[in-house]
Amino acid sequence: MGLPTLPKIYNVYFLAIIATMGGMLFGFDISSMSAIIGTDQYLDYFDNPSGVAQGAIGSALAAGSVVGSIMAGPVSDKIGRRDSLMFACLWWLVGTAIQVACNGRGMLIAGRVLNGVTVGITSSQVPVYLAEISKHSQRGAIIIIQQLAIEWGILFMYFIGYGCKFIPGETASFRTAWGIQFVPCVLLMLGLPFLPRSPRWLAKVDRTEEAIHVLANIQANGNLDDPYVIAEYEEIITVLTAERQAPKGWRKFVYNGMWRRTMAGFSVQAWQQLSGANVMTYYVVYIFYMADLKGNVNLISSGVQYALFIIFSTIMFFFVDKIGRRTLLVWGAIAMGFCHFVVGGTLGAHYEYVPGGVEGNANVVMRVTGPPAHTVIAFSYLLIIIYALTLAPICWVYAAEVWSLETRAWGMGIAAIGNWLFNFAIGLFIPPAFLNIKWKLFIVFGALCLGGAIQFWFTYPETCGKTIEEIEILFSKDGPHAWQTKKGNSRLDREIEEVTNAQAKGEARASISKVIEQEKQAVAEAKEHRTEAV
Repeated sequence: MGLPTLPKIYNVYFLAIIATMGGMLFGFDISSMSAIIGTDQYLDYFDNPSGVAQGAIGSALAAGSVVGSIMAGPVSDKIGRRDSLMFACLWWLVGTAIQVACNGRGMLIAGRVLNGVTVGITSSQVPVYLAEISKHSQRGAIIIIQQLAIEWGILFMYFIGYGCKFIPGETASFRTAWGIQFVPCVLLMLGLPFLPRSPRWLAKVDRTEEAIHVLANIQANGNLDDPYVIAEYEEIITVLTAERQAPKGWRKFVYNGMWRRTMAGFSVQAWQQLSGANVMTYYVVYIFYMADLKGNVNLISSGVQYALFIIFSTIMFFFVDKIGRRTLLVWGAIAMGFCHFVVGGTLGAHYEYVPGGVEGNANVVMRVTGPPAHTVIAFSYLLIIIYALTLAPICWVYAAEVWSLETRAWGMGIAAIGNWLFNFAIGLFIPPAFLNIKWKLFIVFGALCLGGAIQFWFTYPETCGKTIEEIEILFSKDGPHAWQTKKGNSRLDREIEEVTNAQAKGEARASISKVIEQEKQAVAEAKEHRTEAV
């Protein structure tokens, strides 16, 4: 699938804004349900779904996303990162049309599954594209734009859904809200032809001249003699050559240190879901019913958390590449666990059982009032703030960083499968859990957060400030223990600084050659370890 030949825009932040509209689709779909599930129109038309029935509707998106994540790797390697996003948009158009036209739970679930295929592809390949076009010194901030796009999508759609609640009629409110999901998809489709292809993908498919020109346009305003461009391109080619001599098929994900990268990429996305943040992002309306917030006050209070999400993720945009990934993952998981324990303990100590459901909602059968209710609300907001500062953006950043060039498209698909499998399981589990284990649900998620912190500490090396190619050494057979790794400037940064101080271009090229020889030596050593492992 090729896109029209149009003038390309090479500003990396503009590229990120266009590409991450794929994340906005995800955000729109989340809020298209969370803002609607508490409305009278939805409850009446779909016969007040509860327990597993509501869980199936809520988790249908994640089920489709698993399928999309499986498809994403081969599609992206075949037609490219950019064109795979256009392919994903076609699924969204069909899925949204089915949701708008739905006549019952079955069509609603089917439409959400098709939308999920889109989200599975975009959630895995947008971070790949961003990681491959950005400098290592700005990679974290660029990928956080993906998280911000998701959150803006959630916020926009939530209040659109809230406004649609007041549209009269049996079904007009939710059909209008779901129909608005066409808008970000069309905008993404219009913007994609103006994006260049990933230079690393071009190198991977042997379009070398095009690759170096795109790299120069993105990183140095088209200057092919820029020291950074020369060094990074040579490093890409050197590492790619070594990787092509590595085992093929499934073995390339487990040989030597690759099994560590596969485990890290898959598990970091799984822990993002197992942290329990989706209790808030998907079902915050239910939580606030438990805290005795009703009607429009509930819906507006629920929307506040999405605004907090955006504010604190934006803060991380400026600091993510100044703070280590490990620091944010470990302490973020511990702090989230504490919030879960407080919410669960407060509900467990003070709730009253409501047999018919709070406000007639069959999914919410417990309620607290007074100071305990205020505690639940406060720590629900605090949990979202901590999540926005830590696991929400960093899990995407880390998952995009750990893969080699040869495995990145498929690998990020594997990581996204980890995200969406557990997203599906959690989404299906939460509504019946509210009915059966009630407040203990939060204790379960608190314990899982502590488990995630333990794995982050012992198995995730620090990747902040490293080139994607250098990260290969961190995960190699003889690499350092995860807890021994530190954030710091990459070897490429230090050598490039020397190069830029050279007086003559010939001296610069000589210094660059030294950099490349050192990179080749490091890659050759990694290759030797691979050969021994094979």
